[in-house]
Amino acid sequence: MLKDESLVSSWQSFFEENCKSEIETIALEYPENRSLIVDYWDIDKADPKLTETLINQPYKALFNAEEALKNIDVAAEHKLQLHFRVDNLPDTQKILIRKIRANHLGKYTAIEGLVKKVTEVRPKLQVAAFQCQKCGAIIKIEQEEDILKEPSECYEDQGGCGRISSFKLLMNLSTFIDSQKIEIQENPEGLRGGAQPERISAYIEDDLVGMLAPGDRVIVNGILHSQQRRRGPLRLTSFNKVVDAYSTERQELAFEEVEVTPEDEEEIIKISKDPDIYNKMRQSIAPTIYGMNIEKEALVLVLFSGLSKKMPDGTYIRGDIHILLVGDPGTAKSQMLSYMSKLAPRSIYASGKASSAAGLTAAAVRDEFGEGQWTLEAGALVLADMGIACIDEIDKMEETDRSSMHQAMEQQEISVAKAGINATLKARCALLAAANPKLGRFDEFIPMHEQINMPPALLSRFDLIFSILDKPNRETDTALAAHILRTHKAGEVSENILRSRKSEHTKEEQDGLMENVMPIFTPEFIRKYVAYAKRNVFPVMNDDASEVLKNYYVDFRSSSEDSVPFTPRQLEAFVRLAEASARVRLSEEVTVEDAKRAISIIDQYLRRVGMDRETGKFDIDIIATGISHSQHERMRVIIDVIKRICDESSDGNAARSDIVSEAEIQGIESSKVESALDRLNRNGQIYEPIHGKYRLAE
Repeated sequence: MLKDESLVSSWQSFFEENCKSEIETIALEYPENRSLIVDYWDIDKADPKLTETLINQPYKALFNAEEALKNIDVAAEHKLQLHFRVDNLPDTQKILIRKIRANHLGKYTAIEGLVKKVTEVRPKLQVAAFQCQKCGAIIKIEQEEDILKEPSECYEDQGGCGRISSFKLLMNLSTFIDSQKIEIQENPEGLRGGAQPERISAYIEDDLVGMLAPGDRVIVNGILHSQQRRRGPLRLTSFNKVVDAYSTERQELAFEEVEVTPEDEEEIIKISKDPDIYNKMRQSIAPTIYGMNIEKEALVLVLFSGLSKKMPDGTYIRGDIHILLVGDPGTAKSQMLSYMSKLAPRSIYASGKASSAAGLTAAAVRDEFGEGQWTLEAGALVLADMGIACIDEIDKMEETDRSSMHQAMEQQEISVAKAGINATLKARCALLAAANPKLGRFDEFIPMHEQINMPPALLSRFDLIFSILDKPNRETDTALAAHILRTHKAGEVSENILRSRKSEHTKEEQDGLMENVMPIFTPEFIRKYVAYAKRNVFPVMNDDASEVLKNYYVDFRSSSEDSVPFTPRQLEAFVRLAEASARVRLSEEVTVEDAKRAISIIDQYLRRVGMDRETGKFDIDIIATGISHSQHERMRVIIDVIKRICDESSDGNAARSDIVSEAEIQGIESSKVESALDRLNRNGQIYEPIHGKYRLAE
C-alpha cells in the first residue's frame, strides 16, 4: 500500500507553509490549470527527507503528496484534484540517455534531449467500468498497465454476485485521461566520434499533453521504469526502458546546455575588450584551412547571428545569417562545414544527397513507435533549431525538401500537411550550405542558377553566397603548398612522438610546427563565448550606423539607373551582419564600424557572384532571377523582333538568320543573339515549328 499517513502529514505541512498562495491561484484557474509545479530545491531546503523519498521512492512520494494536496483547505467551487510536479532536479539526477542502467530504474530522474517524434493525443483508460452479464452489477477496476485489466469475478465488495462471469466494458461510466507518447533523442552536440544518438520513449499524461513538438529541446523529469517486450504471444526477458513523465522543462534560452562559470564569464568579458578580437576569432575558425579570410570572417558572424525580432503585428524577422559556399572541387568546402558543425553549439551536419526519411525538413512516418498511426518526425533543420544547420551538397537535395526550404529559410518554420497531420515546426537556425557546380568547376561568366541545381528563388534567400575559385597563381600556390605541407609535417611529428619507440623528434619541434595550426581560442572557449553573447547581448543600432547603411543603400541604387544592384532583402542582410559584428565584442550598440564591416563583406560577395560581366555593374537580378538586367533587356528586344518578322512573313514564322540580322541593326552582337535565342527556346517563350524558324509561344 502506497499511503503513508506520516508522509502525507509532512507534505501537507510543506504545502501549507510554502505553496498556499500558488494553490489558491490554481484554484481560481481550475480545471484549466490543475498542476502544482514545485522547485526541487525549495523542497530540499524545507525538508531534505522529502526529497530523499522523492528520488528513491518516487511513486510513494508523489502519491502521498497528491493525497496531501486534497487536504489543503482553499475556497474553491470544486474539490481540487491536483497533480504534483517537481522540476529543476540536481545534476546528480540528470542522466544521459546512453548512461541509463538497470540501477536507475524506479528512480526520479531528469533526462535531457530533443523531441524526435510525437504521437497524437489519445484518451487512455484510467478507471474501467465493467457490467456483469449475469447480475448487471457495475465493477470498477483501476488500469495501471498498457493492457486492459478485466475483473476475474463479479466482486461482492462492489455489490456484485461473486460469481465468475463475462463482462461488458461501459465507456460512458469509465474514466479517461489524455495521454501522449514522445521519443527523446540525445542532444547532437553531446556526441563526438560518430556515435549514433540513442533514444528513449516517454509517456506524458493529462495537462502535459500537446505542449511539445518535434525539434523542441526539453528536460523530462519523471520515473524510469522497464516495459515488457513481446514477440508475438511470447514475453521476452529483455525489457525496454521508458519514462513516465511528471514534468517537462522546455529550453527557451540560447544554448542553455552550454555551462558558463563565473571564471569563464570574467575571461570572456576580458577578451571582448581586445581590439584585435575579430582577427583572433577569424584565425580560430578552421586554422588548418589556408586563406579564405572573408569567408571565415562571415562564419564568425554566423556563429553570433543578428537579432530575431517579433513585431506587434505578429511579423517575425529572422536574425540568423544564411551562407552558401559554391566552388571548385578540393577547396575545403566540406571540411569548413564539418568544422563549423563541431564548433557551434546546437549544430547538425547533413548531406543533401544522403538525407532521407525526415530529410532536411520534416516527415510524417508510420512505424512501430506510433503503433501503426502516423507520427511527425523532425528533419535536420528542425533539429538544429536555435543553432546552425550545416548542409553539404545542398544542390542534390530531394524535391520534396526543396519546396519546404523557402519557408524554412525566411519564416524559419516548416509547415507539414501530410497524412492528415497539419503542423508547423520551428526551424530557427542559420543555414550554412555547400554546393558543387554542375560543370565541375565554377565559371564566373555563367549565371549562378545555371551552374547549381537550385532555383533562383531559393538562392536569393541566402544572405551571402561565396564562390571559392581554384585559380593558378604562383604566389598564392606557393603559400598554400607550404601551409599544407607544414600542417602534414606537424601531424607526422606529433604521431611519431606519440607512437614511435625510437623517436628522434622533440616536443619543442612539435610545438613549433603546431603553432601554425593551433587556434588562438579553443573550440570549447568559442562555444562558451558564443553562448554567453547570445544569452546576454542584444545590441541596438545607433543613428550614425543606421545613416551609413541607408546612404550606402540609396546611393548604390540611384547610381545604377537601369539595373537593380540591391533589394530590401540585402539591406536586411546588412543589418543582421552589423548586429552580429557588435555581438562579437559584446557591445550593446551597433556602431559605424559594424555597419562598415557588413558593407565590406556584402561588397565582396556581390563582386564575385552579383556582377554583370557585360556592364561591370552590380546586378542582384543575376541571383534573384538568373538573368541580368542587360540580358533581360536584350531578350525583350529579340522577342519584339521575332513578333514583327512573324507578322510580316507569309507562313507566320521568323527565320533565325533574319532575327540575327535584324537584331544586329539594333546594336546586338550576333553571338549574344544566338545565346538569347537558345535561352528563350529553353525557357519555352519561343518554339521551333520548323528547323531554323521560330514562333512566339502563346
